[in-house]
Amino acid sequence: MKHLIGIEDLSKDDLLGLLTDADNFIEVSEREIKKVPALRGKTIINLFLENSTRTRVSFEIAGKRLSADTINVSSSGSSVSKGETVLDTVWNLEAMNPDIVVIRHKESGAPKFLADNLKNVSIVNGGDGMHEHPTQALLDCLTIQKHFAKAGRSLDGLKIAIVGDVFHSRVARSNLWAHKLLGNKVSVVAPPTLVPRGVAEVYGDNVSVTHNLAEGIEGADVVMCLRMQLERQGNFFVPTLDDYTRRFCVTEKLLRKVAPHAVVLHPGPMNRGVEISSDVADGPRSLIGSQVNMGVAVRMAVLFKVGRGQLHE
Repeated sequence: MKHLIGIEDLSKDDLLGLLTDADNFIEVSEREIKKVPALRGKTIINLFLENSTRTRVSFEIAGKRLSADTINVSSSGSSVSKGETVLDTVWNLEAMNPDIVVIRHKESGAPKFLADNLKNVSIVNGGDGMHEHPTQALLDCLTIQKHFAKAGRSLDGLKIAIVGDVFHSRVARSNLWAHKLLGNKVSVVAPPTLVPRGVAEVYGDNVSVTHNLAEGIEGADVVMCLRMQLERQGNFFVPTLDDYTRRFCVTEKLLRKVAPHAVVLHPGPMNRGVEISSDVADGPRSLIGSQVNMGVAVRMAVLFKVGRGQLHE
């Protein structure tokens, strides 16, 4: 089987190859007729059992621009809402002979479970629980690569600061795997309660952890702000939201002082004034719009590789 379950499963060559393909697919979205026949005759099912805007829409657009037949299924529109298991749902979908199922699920490991139990369909992870969000990390890497290429710099040799709710973030985990492959130094910046246990041991010597924002982002090339997952704060991971904002909101004033040349990313959706200030989000160092723009090209590259059987788990 050929799948994309996580960045952890990729080699550095796999990652760079996907970025090269995605870079080539950017041009397709700039044409008057935004379509290539690369996956004509293939069927892609986007099974999104968790809310999403950017990921779901960009996967749909990506499939259509590759000329695949694309079908979208949500939780409320599927038999999962009637008590059917996800495996039974996908077994039934598999009986209709699709080629690829893109799945987003609230439970960690759901895409891997499906990949292990299905024979005739490829699985692409659109985000699973607190595990991984591989295409988000890929589009983040492509955004960074395109930006620094303008200054003659490569994707390696960078200092990346990941700030915020790392504990709950599949985006952070996928990016940590990606920058481990690339050999970049990563500073994880968060309150102690929002840092996964053993993060430096898991991801290697290039990862450091600090609970001080200014210290963590000092000299960074890239500051990646993570969404403060407000729906989880009933478990008291921080004393109050105001306390978190005071200590960990990334502002233009602080960036000018300790990381004047840094660019800023955010996977969205943003809580303005909580993890990122509006003057940063809307300012000249923000690459947030570019991230969204890169999303379609990256997902085209992933679907192309998986659909053509060129990417192995």
